[in-house]
Amino acid sequence: MARAIINANQSKGTINKNIYGHFAEHLGRCIYDGIFVGEDSEIPNVRGMRTGVVSALKAMGIPVLRWPGGCFADTYHWKDGIGPKESRKKIVNTNWGGVTEDNSFGTHEFLELCGQLGCEPYLSGNVGSGTVQEFSDWVEYCNMGGQSPMADCRRANGRETPWNVRFWGIGNESWGCGGGMRPEFYADLCRQYSIYLRSYDRAHPLYKIASGANVDDYRWTKVVMEQAGEYVDALSLHYYTFAGGWYHKGSAAAFSREEYFSTLAQTLRMDELIENHARIIRRYQGDRKVGLVVDEWGNWFDVEPGTNPGFLYQQNTMRDALVAAVNLNIFNHHCDAVVMANLAQTVNVLQAVILTEGSRMLLTPTYHVFEMYRKHQDARQLESYIETSMIGTEENKTPNLHLSASRGENGVVLVTVANLDDRQAVPLDCVLTGLGRIERTAGRVLAGRRDACNTVDAPETVKPEVLRVEASGESFQAELPPCSVAAIEITVK
Repeated sequence: MARAIINANQSKGTINKNIYGHFAEHLGRCIYDGIFVGEDSEIPNVRGMRTGVVSALKAMGIPVLRWPGGCFADTYHWKDGIGPKESRKKIVNTNWGGVTEDNSFGTHEFLELCGQLGCEPYLSGNVGSGTVQEFSDWVEYCNMGGQSPMADCRRANGRETPWNVRFWGIGNESWGCGGGMRPEFYADLCRQYSIYLRSYDRAHPLYKIASGANVDDYRWTKVVMEQAGEYVDALSLHYYTFAGGWYHKGSAAAFSREEYFSTLAQTLRMDELIENHARIIRRYQGDRKVGLVVDEWGNWFDVEPGTNPGFLYQQNTMRDALVAAVNLNIFNHHCDAVVMANLAQTVNVLQAVILTEGSRMLLTPTYHVFEMYRKHQDARQLESYIETSMIGTEENKTPNLHLSASRGENGVVLVTVANLDDRQAVPLDCVLTGLGRIERTAGRVLAGRRDACNTVDAPETVKPEVLRVEASGESFQAELPPCSVAAIEITVK
């Protein structure tokens, strides 16, 4: 039996709801056919937004959505995507598949989507191929309430009041597809752009996010923070996990036990990366807090056979669910540093929470993890400890269990725990200290073979089921099936 302790007397603070954010790029079938089908589509929609997708994302509790990229952001010129659709400029998406982008989904459509979802927008601006003036105009277009050229342009396009967009990314992967820059060069650009990204309403100040490091490029974080940290509110971090390496990512659905554990071992590295980057940020942030935004994370595998290699479409299994659970637990543990995270990507791309095929759609195992974890959002993180055993293969070892806990404003405690062992169930005995006697418990569990997945013909192969939980005094017991994610809610007297 594994023993765990939840200590309600110790906490690192509030788990920012935006840690449970998502990312939608103009890539493959994420936007077109995934989220946006157009008002004339036979697929049910509201002003072009696919009704089933919007309903599912709302039920999952999406708090913030990043757009339009990704690599696409630094080739995107926002004025191409406003005004009458028939007059919008058609371009080639040179980053993803070389397909024609007709710009029918632009600023108004994205902010309409966020309105339907009830989530905050996070706009990633073009620094790689754009200009300071262009980016500044975009902020003015979205946020200026008075008279100005861009505000008048917005009104002419049908939107009277400003959207007051808060989150703005100053470029994307500026070390790579966003311009191949050195950190010193990017830091200077970041300072310049930040000066001209103005808040037009004191009640709605901008939150500026600098393009941060790739994986363990700690020098990038050091230089940008040292030279431009005072100009931004947060710095980003990108980290993807693979079964093999960048050039041998492996299959999303047909993988060996060795690949299963290699993916999980890489996932656990997120803890180290956050700790190290956050330490550098704290060193140079001065008297103000600069947050860490992990705005691209998740599994990146080979595309499904027969699909466009530039569309990054992959299946989603219980392995993905465990990767999501571990990452979210890690973000919860680091809620004093991580202020936002955005899974890549929302629909039909990489570790998607929803897959579509024609008029049909399905919820992936990753979706169910986000839905099961949603009550961590804006809850108070609780210190936790758990006994673990090392499992895996000769090349890759991981702890068998991974846990986090929080307490909501209503007093209910949520404990989320992943059993990474693909063969053995694990009995769990968990003690809660500093809370009192347990009155009620309610448990759910997502479990299946490590390669179990949902398809449009069998969309409920993997879904949450009731988990039996027994409570006595200040402790509860539950048996965690192999390869599972559990969410247990506890009400105390």
